[in-house]
Amino acid sequence: MSELLRLLPYLWFGLISAVAIFVTLYDKIAAKRLPGRRTPEKALFTIAGLGGAIAMYAMMQVIRHKTQHKSFMIGLPLIIAAQIILAAVLIFLWP
Repeated sequence: MSELLRLLPYLWFGLISAVAIFVTLYDKIAAKRLPGRRTPEKALFTIAGLGGAIAMYAMMQVIRHKTQHKSFMIGLPLIIAAQIILAAVLIFLWP
């Protein structure tokens, strides 16, 4: 059981990263073909905040989606930095 608990953060990160990639790809397709079915920016930032920021930022760079939006090109790196700091605190300072 403790082995599963130790792997849980990695499983979460993998799952939320996959969701971030899927939602980013969907929004790119919807931008071209389904304008009324776009993913709200709030939803994209929520997924990023839950741990998908690195995958989302990388995917946006690869598919050239929302790269002209300052809120994403500044916001996602800030979320990534905050998550790295939080992870470092949890790893090094948690008893």
